[in-house]
Amino acid sequence: MSNPLGVILAGGLATRMGGGDKGLLQIGGQSLLAHVIDRLAPQVDALALNANGDPERFADLNLPVLPDTIEGFAGPLAGVLAGLDWAAEQGGESIVTAAADTPFFPRDLVARLTLAAAGQAHPLVLATTPRTGAEALKSGGGKRVNRHPTFGLWPVALRDDLRDALKGGLRKVVLWTDKHDGREALFPADPFDPFFNVNTPEDLARAEKLAEQA
Repeated sequence: MSNPLGVILAGGLATRMGGGDKGLLQIGGQSLLAHVIDRLAPQVDALALNANGDPERFADLNLPVLPDTIEGFAGPLAGVLAGLDWAAEQGGESIVTAAADTPFFPRDLVARLTLAAAGQAHPLVLATTPRTGAEALKSGGGKRVNRHPTFGLWPVALRDDLRDALKGGLRKVVLWTDKHDGREALFPADPFDPFFNVNTPEDLARAEKLAEQA
C-alpha cells in the first residue's frame, strides 16, 4: 500500500456538548463526520472509524467501526491502538488519525505528515500549528506551537509497545510519542487554525460560519 490507512477518532465522551456523538452534529447541511470523511478519504488507502457503543448508528457511513480494546475510557491513544490493530489485519504499515469533531483539517495532512517522517525507522509524527498573539504568551515549557495529538502518523510496528503502555496506565499522547522520538509537522494557522475542533455549542456556531469559507 502506497499510502497510510486512515482512522477517524470518534471515541470521546463529548461532555461539554452534553454527551452523545459530536461527529453526528451538523454544519453546512452535513455532519461533522461527513466533512472529516470528505477530507481524509482521498488521502488514504482505506478508512475506518474508531467509536464505542452500538456501531449501527454509523451504518450509513459504510465504514468499519473499531471499538477500543482497552477497558475504560483510555483516551485517544486507545483509538490509535484500535486503528493500528485494524491496519495490521489489512497488511498496512501505518495509519493517519483525524478527530471526528475537526471538520477543517488540511487536505494535505497525510502528505505533510509523511514528509516529516522521512528517515524515521518507525514513522511517528504529530500535527502542530504555531501559537500566535496572546496564545504565544501562555505557559507551555517555552513551546511556540500547539501539538494536535489526535492528528498523527503512527507505525503499526509499535502497536504492541503502545498496548503495553496503555495497560500500564499511560494516557497522555505526547509522553508516548516523545519516548519514541516522535516528530512534528507544522501547518499554517492562517486565516484560522485548521485543527479547530467543536467542543461546545459556541464552537458549533463558529464552525457553521467557518464552513462558508473553509
